[in-house]
Amino acid sequence: MKKQLLLFAFSALALSSCKDDDDVLGYDLDTLRGEWKNSKSEIISGKDNKTVLYSDTPSGCEVKNTTLFRTDFFTSYTEYGGVGADCQITSKHDGKFTYDADTKDMVVTYDDNTKISYRVIVLSSSELKLLEVPSTIDYNGDGVKDLSYITYKR
Repeated sequence: MKKQLLLFAFSALALSSCKDDDDVLGYDLDTLRGEWKNSKSEIISGKDNKTVLYSDTPSGCEVKNTTLFRTDFFTSYTEYGGVGADCQITSKHDGKFTYDADTKDMVVTYDDNTKISYRVIVLSSSELKLLEVPSTIDYNGDGVKDLSYITYKR
């Protein structure tokens, strides 16, 4: 009886301590779900991963630009343009995305076959920060690829 009880206890411990990848993915997708507004774009030096080479905060009609993520892996980017308070939708791009909860890698593929790869740096209920990977720009011309980040807020 003691052996069975001990075996049961170890089995329960082993089952409860295992990380369930589906649970992590579900949690991350639920956190990602919804509309996000671009709050900042930055290019950081690839040499030291600290020096800000460029920073842009949306203004005018750009503040209305949104990126939508759904838990069925659908995504949509809506861009606004105009003058003053007269903002109109200028383009909308629908697509699909993949997301790996372990590596935090995300690939967005829009319906026009434009594909962008990111690494999720921050994912919370109010902030999403993405790093474009692999880096494709050398903003300051120093021979080292620089890092392009985009930050979203709810």
